[in-house]
Amino acid sequence: MSPVCTAPFRAGIAAIFILLACGWPTLATAGNPDNAATPPAPTAIGRWTIAPLHGTDAANAVLMRAISLVGTPYVWGGTNPDGGFDCSGLVNYVFRDMLDMRLPRTSRELADVEGPRIELDALRTGDLIFFGSSGQISHVGIYVGEGRFIHAPRTGTVVRLEKIDTPYWLARYSGARRVIDP
Repeated sequence: MSPVCTAPFRAGIAAIFILLACGWPTLATAGNPDNAATPPAPTAIGRWTIAPLHGTDAANAVLMRAISLVGTPYVWGGTNPDGGFDCSGLVNYVFRDMLDMRLPRTSRELADVEGPRIELDALRTGDLIFFGSSGQISHVGIYVGEGRFIHAPRTGTVVRLEKIDTPYWLARYSGARRVIDP
């Protein structure tokens, strides 16, 4: 099998390992109509909309959607899976698609969203993680658990999973925001 053909397979296997490592409490109740609940309508606060799902349900929805986009090409200014994503376009698409949450468009604006700042050792699935240098935010990703995040890195690459604890990312880590209500 050629490397091109095995890339989606490897991404799928990686996604399964992430799900197993992070736990997936909603799998036990999937397909059970007795456990199904109708989420409340989205609530508008200022220019942004707060998610109708909360806590683990919302984080799991974000995680699954983000993982499904691994392998999508990076495109500067991209905002959808058909045309590709840049880093903030990926974040916006996942949160809008799964939670009907409207967020600011750029990584700098996302870093300014109201919500608690999160230290590296306190990250939870669904947190937005920011990278940059000299006090300037230039990149955003979605934390998926076990020290990994999903992001659209740069031109010529695809949406992918990365480890935060590499020297490159640790040197650029600029904090995180929790936008999913606990």
